[in-house]
Amino acid sequence: TKKLYEYNVDESFEIFLLIKSADVRMAKNGKPFIAFTFQDQSGQMDGKYWSATSEDIEKYVPGKVVLLNGKRELYNNSPQVKIVSLRLTDASKGEPTSASYFVEHAPMTKQEMEEEFNQLMFEITNPYFRRIVHNILGKYQEAFFEYPAAKRHHHAFVGGLSYHTLSMLRLAKSIAGQYPQINRSLLFAGVIIHIVIMDEEITKACEELGIDENQEEVLLLKHLVLAHHGKLEYGSPVRPQLLEAEVLHHIDLLDATITMMSNALDK
Repeated sequence: TKKLYEYNVDESFEIFLLIKSADVRMAKNGKPFIAFTFQDQSGQMDGKYWSATSEDIEKYVPGKVVLLNGKRELYNNSPQVKIVSLRLTDASKGEPTSASYFVEHAPMTKQEMEEEFNQLMFEITNPYFRRIVHNILGKYQEAFFEYPAAKRHHHAFVGGLSYHTLSMLRLAKSIAGQYPQINRSLLFAGVIIHIVIMDEEITKACEELGIDENQEEVLLLKHLVLAHHGKLEYGSPVRPQLLEAEVLHHIDLLDATITMMSNALDK
């Protein structure tokens, strides 16, 4: 069966899709409509369901699987689904009802990512950084290898968070090899923690490990975490003031940008 993105513009289809999001909005005529985002393993696409009834709004919610009869269109140069009709799937007919069939996954298995991740962790030779990273990751191990890195723009798939981190660690290793003045332990610890959790988790880890959170290593690591988006307008509380913080920001931006452009070109 063809996937959503395997259909051409103006081609009609009838396929099973996951409702990723369903926002109820008001049209100019005063009637409600549902702004859907549909998804299968090929990607996600928006579509509007006009003149939605209260029953429709109650029925078509995120996480549900539907059989959608429609057509692929182009709206403002973005792919869009024109909905002709849709209905919820019926398990008694052997139709899929589980969201797991329709979500995108990282291009590596969880086991492959864990193995490479554990190898790269040996690059953190500073004992303070190593203990803090192990402490925090130990609490979020399962979520770390399952969660997406973002809701929509980059690495928005199962395992996206760990795959994004792994890509950044590879870049960090290469860059640290090119520039020996970079503190490799600090950079690697910042890469791993910056997208797992924030400043307060480092404080908790220090309390549990008996590490003084005011000592230099901890302050440096906190700075990398807080500055990783690079600019205040991008959501960072502070701008990078360390070489490693600046490198981390660019690694994060580079990996996210390459992934977003690659996804766009694929489609």
